[in-house]
Amino acid sequence: MLKTSDFDYDLPPEYIAQTPVEPRDASRLLILDRKSGEVKHANFYQLGEYLSNLDVLVINETRVIPARLYARKTPTGGWVELLLLHREDDRTWEALVGGKGMVVGRRLRLENGPEAEVVAVLDGPLRLIRFESGLNDYLQESGHVPLPPYIHEPLNDPERYQTVYARLPGSAAAPTAGLHFTPRLIEELHERGVRFAYLTLHVGLDTFAPVTEEYPEEHKIHTEWCQLDPQVAATINQARQEGGRIIAVGTTSVRTLESAAREAGKLHIVTPFEGPTDLFILPGFKFKAVDAMVTNFHLPRSTLLMLVSAFAGRERMLTAYEIAKQEGYRFYSFGDAMLIL
Repeated sequence: MLKTSDFDYDLPPEYIAQTPVEPRDASRLLILDRKSGEVKHANFYQLGEYLSNLDVLVINETRVIPARLYARKTPTGGWVELLLLHREDDRTWEALVGGKGMVVGRRLRLENGPEAEVVAVLDGPLRLIRFESGLNDYLQESGHVPLPPYIHEPLNDPERYQTVYARLPGSAAAPTAGLHFTPRLIEELHERGVRFAYLTLHVGLDTFAPVTEEYPEEHKIHTEWCQLDPQVAATINQARQEGGRIIAVGTTSVRTLESAAREAGKLHIVTPFEGPTDLFILPGFKFKAVDAMVTNFHLPRSTLLMLVSAFAGRERMLTAYEIAKQEGYRFYSFGDAMLIL
């Protein structure tokens, strides 16, 4: 049985990308053959050279909401930081809360905004917060982009933490494998005959939650809402019948596709799917829908590193990470990409 420590690796801080490259598709691309272990190096704008006109790129069109908010406790005035994770209704949100004394009944006032109240204490720092009014307008005017804690440089353009095709607001973090695409590259891929299929998974708490249990199976993964509509399901099923590959852009697309595959019968690869998924992919998982994957380089001991290890093999993946370090690749959200074939 694999331990969480089996997914550890050393990464000096200087390898963690603090700013995105310009243009987006100038990032580097490590190509890993998961059968042979062969590694090649390219740039992301060369992605089309590894695809065919039978393939389907499956991308997540979720949009990051400016979900980091600051508030003061009333009447004491102490500062509290909120990270909105999931909207229960127009005025009620599940939030990650930084601050002491956040008990049921605690009143808060957002900076330049409405009052709120803690209405439930959930696991750890999770709270259910009810606001006096809806937050749509307030988020656009006063919300802050929730950059990951390992990024210390300010982001001058918040759109650089959005994919160019982001459309449906709802994520607490970006689906970072998609950050490398540019309109120019998407057009070039269309010209090559590569098809695109769009799904949605709103990234939630687990992106920020490391696995602390000794054995990964003991880790409770949080649910995330996702959607794969009937037209997309039909495109994917047809592509597989025609001999094309289903190429997931990012671990969020992988989880959505494989969640939809769990619900499909023997006649189809995936079925339309909408709702929460708690799919936790660990080595030994049998992939049904995903043939190849575009992904970034992930944190040690993370569920995301476990997922890609399930796809390519743990030892093969960690070896590829060591090669990436030797070659000076940039890691994490604003870092370089990997294509696993």
